[in-house]
Amino acid sequence: MKKTAFLCIAALLSVSAFSQKNNFAQHVNPFIGTGGHGHAFPGATVPFGMVQLSPDTRIDGSWDGCGGYHYSDNVIYGFSHTHLNGVGVSDFGDIMLMPTMGEPSFDNKDYSSPFSHTNEKASAGFYAVKLDKHNIDVRLTTSTRVGFHEYTFNKNGIANIILDLNHRDKLLQGEVKIIDSKTIEILRRSEAWARDQYVFARIEFNVPMQITKSKVTGSSLAGVYSGTEVAISFSKAVKKGEKILVKVALSPTGYEGAKLNMSEIKHWDFEKVKKDAETLWNKELSKIEVTSTDNEKQTIFYTALYHTMMQPNIAEDLDGKYRGRDNKIHVADTFDYYTVFSLWDTFRGAHPLYTLIDKKRTADYINTFLKQYEQGGRLPVWELASNETDCMIGYHSVSVIADAMAKRIKGFDYEKAFEAAKHSAMLDHLGLEAYKENGFISIDDEHESVSKTLEYAYDDWCIAQMAQILNKTEDYLYFMKRSQSWKNLFDAETGFMRPKKNGGWDKPFDPREVNNNFTEGNSWQYSFFVPQDISGMIDAYGGAAKFEAKLDEMFTAPSATTGREQVDITGLIGQYAHGNEPSHHMAYLYNYIGKYEKTNAKIKYILDTFYKNTPDGLIGNEDCGQMSAWYVLSSMGIYAVTPGNGHYTTTTPYFNKIKVKLDNNQSKTIVKGEPRNLFLSSDLKTEFNVIKTTKGAPIVTVPVIEAPSKTFKEKITIAMRAAEGDVIFYSVDNTKELKKYVQPFEIDKTSTLFAYAMNGDGVNSNTISATFFKKPNHFTIVIQSKYTPQYHAGGPEGLIDGVLGNENWRKGDWQGYQGQDFEAVIDLKQEQSISQISARFLQDTRAWILMPTKVEYYVSNDNVNFQLAATVNNTLDAKEYDTKIIAFDGKINERKARYVKVKAYSFGKLPEWHQGAGYDAYIFIDEITVK
Repeated sequence: MKKTAFLCIAALLSVSAFSQKNNFAQHVNPFIGTGGHGHAFPGATVPFGMVQLSPDTRIDGSWDGCGGYHYSDNVIYGFSHTHLNGVGVSDFGDIMLMPTMGEPSFDNKDYSSPFSHTNEKASAGFYAVKLDKHNIDVRLTTSTRVGFHEYTFNKNGIANIILDLNHRDKLLQGEVKIIDSKTIEILRRSEAWARDQYVFARIEFNVPMQITKSKVTGSSLAGVYSGTEVAISFSKAVKKGEKILVKVALSPTGYEGAKLNMSEIKHWDFEKVKKDAETLWNKELSKIEVTSTDNEKQTIFYTALYHTMMQPNIAEDLDGKYRGRDNKIHVADTFDYYTVFSLWDTFRGAHPLYTLIDKKRTADYINTFLKQYEQGGRLPVWELASNETDCMIGYHSVSVIADAMAKRIKGFDYEKAFEAAKHSAMLDHLGLEAYKENGFISIDDEHESVSKTLEYAYDDWCIAQMAQILNKTEDYLYFMKRSQSWKNLFDAETGFMRPKKNGGWDKPFDPREVNNNFTEGNSWQYSFFVPQDISGMIDAYGGAAKFEAKLDEMFTAPSATTGREQVDITGLIGQYAHGNEPSHHMAYLYNYIGKYEKTNAKIKYILDTFYKNTPDGLIGNEDCGQMSAWYVLSSMGIYAVTPGNGHYTTTTPYFNKIKVKLDNNQSKTIVKGEPRNLFLSSDLKTEFNVIKTTKGAPIVTVPVIEAPSKTFKEKITIAMRAAEGDVIFYSVDNTKELKKYVQPFEIDKTSTLFAYAMNGDGVNSNTISATFFKKPNHFTIVIQSKYTPQYHAGGPEGLIDGVLGNENWRKGDWQGYQGQDFEAVIDLKQEQSISQISARFLQDTRAWILMPTKVEYYVSNDNVNFQLAATVNNTLDAKEYDTKIIAFDGKINERKARYVKVKAYSFGKLPEWHQGAGYDAYIFIDEITVK
């Protein structure tokens, strides 16, 4: 055993030695964020613990049930041991227990119970509720790896404890081993957001229990129950007021790991475990002491700090064993291994907070990243239970690493970290290949192209800072150049970051439109994301005055968005959306043009308005602590607009006095005052520095190719433009013979255009390309249905232009229709012999896109009287979750006709098994061909 018992003993001594004179845990209200769209849970956990023992009121995978609980509910289905704090995708809910009385049942409608919030309590490390159905009092607490249950049965009868392994997500493999009447072992292997999650558990009862009922799809021999459906009832006769205590130890590695982890709680004293949990919370919460006479503000602050410490979660056994990204068991002998890294959210505020008050864990997080790089081939993006979900965008592990290096945090291998960062940035997936080649991502290359370009550019700047620290000049220059890629998507004429398609600006353009060119946002919410080159961004807007006017316009614009309904866009002040992370730095941008009073005013308004001591007290998803980290840092009067440069920008502190305990046994104090609305004591200036940004390496922006469309019938006119003073060189279908662009020109056949710009110093931009397709026919089309605006595929002609979309429908090459059948008529312009009509459809069940139930093809000579020529029925199961494209080929007896009608019948309402049950399915169609 490489992690010695001495380390565990030292940790316990450290906890017990902590003074309780300041009870910070008393200010925590775990119900904040459990209503509205906060997606938080109220159950018992300790700082960064493996166990999150909480009630589940949602088992349907709904968006507002991602954390397993919603304050608006009044039924509890059970108490499970893993939960996610404020995320937007459902998972966890592992090892669910539920106490009942009477005849046991495995129908969750039977074993669930109504409850009342008046009989519910929660505090840091503790949760309690009365289950009304059978009058059972439940109390929960926990250590790092062990959940502790106390059930009080308030009437005589048969008490049951239901174990249902099919709770919430899909069970791939379940196993329950009966060790004795007080002890069982469990394996739960499941699939949800994490596609292959392993949870082992050891359950110990304080009294003997008898198995009275089981439900198993598989085998149940010699005390071992296994299969894809496993539920068991453990029962005992009880008298009124009798208690049953249960301990549940978790492990990601195996039964032996769970048995070892059970040693965290060697007794049956509930109150002691509860007190120990409170002590752990007080030790962590004491790292920031705020002075205030406002109890509400103290509650909001310490609950926010509490939320930032609920994850990442320890993911190793007491001996350091963990399950790696390669699904093998490894040993973390020099660091602690963690899981749940919501990096797209947390790189912005939560991780900069950790670098301030938790340097040791910051190094552990990075060591975890590096092991995942070694075992999985790249740094984590959104890691969950040693699975890469590939949720969200960027490679923001590098932001966390660069910020730690900039702040000279020790405990990890800087060279290895740079190797991992560079490797992850040089891959060819998720739009990176186009990004490296062209200097930006186009709609044609990848969905969410604008957001990915901007976030890759920031991450590349972070890698450049790492290279600079390590004296890697060539790498520094390369990544600094890449970090300027944002300029290729900034349209100076409109003052917005804009998507490009086929070498030119995508049209029409509405900066309020939420569509698949942005990640959970619109152009307003991404046009200020250049944290790595703020001075360059200000220059691009035309200077400080125009930049200030643009910020003002964002905060005062109408709050309505257009396009897709995006539930994450909440907390709107104009087009600023505090309920989602891309906006979190924007109010601080006024500081960079000397308008400190505007930053102060905006920050105070947000602190006052969007954070409350109520269940709906968060304006958006908690997102693993980022929403609360913003509050904590902004209350302190600091924020890391540019993680990776080691600096914080400042504003007026929210509290009169804030004391920050650092890892070096020193403390720093922030006091509200003057001058410039902020007083920093001299000893703080080593930690909190004034604004500092690094000028980006200059690049020549790529030219813009302008054409009326991507397809044409006879010929098309093409124009190009570049930045003032730059010259464009281009060729058609030949990259070797480029000539200077002078004026617009025409092409009359399918062609590919190559072009680059050159500045006055002879420096070239990236070479870009655009392909223009001559249509294979002169057909026209009239669509009787109405497509969803953001899924237009270039309009009606896009269905007969000969250009085929692929499985990545988010790139915009498919037309989408929701809640209606598709119907269109094609005019062939003259009577022709027809032997086959075909239409291509796409299915992506997770995205609510399902194949039509059938497609009918009709023919006519007068566009009035149509005859049914062929019917093609769907053969693809709606439960097929892989994205599929099927051509519904309608072979007909050859006949002559001028008009062709295509009618595709919608799947209709999404079924009960679907996460969007009850909502209308989409039909996605791309190309119709007539032979």
